Amino acid sequence: MEAINTIGRRKSAVARVYLFEGKGKISVNNKDYKEYFLSKTDQYMVMQPLNLLNVSDKYDIRAILSGGGSRGQAEALRLGISRALVKINEEDKKALKDEGFMKRDPREVERKKPGQPKARKRFQFSKR
Repeated sequence: MEAINTIGRRKSAVARVYLFEGKGKISVNNKDYKEYFLSKTDQYMVMQPLNLLNVSDKYDIRAILSGGGSRGQAEALRLGISRALVKINEEDKKALKDEGFMKRDPREVERKKPGQPKARKRFQFSKR
């Protein structure tokens, strides 16, 4: 089996995922994913699609992450892994979709407006 490559995005994070047959090794930016994602929540998030389909020891994953913070990168990686698993076996799409792993979260940070301290916050109004 040749490498399956997919892309996952979340906020400003981009994950390029390469999936191979293997023993379950996951490397992110040439580090083990447990070294890269120090938070247990982020580590769990990355493993969710693999654990759902019981294939965590069947494939090796190499990911290149850029942009965003750790949570956004973990969610982008989860989407990329889910898309790669669907490319391998189309029948897994329903199970992944039911859990919400196949949908890109479209929420982005709203831009700051001129004359305001933040996107929606206003300076205090003074009547006199």
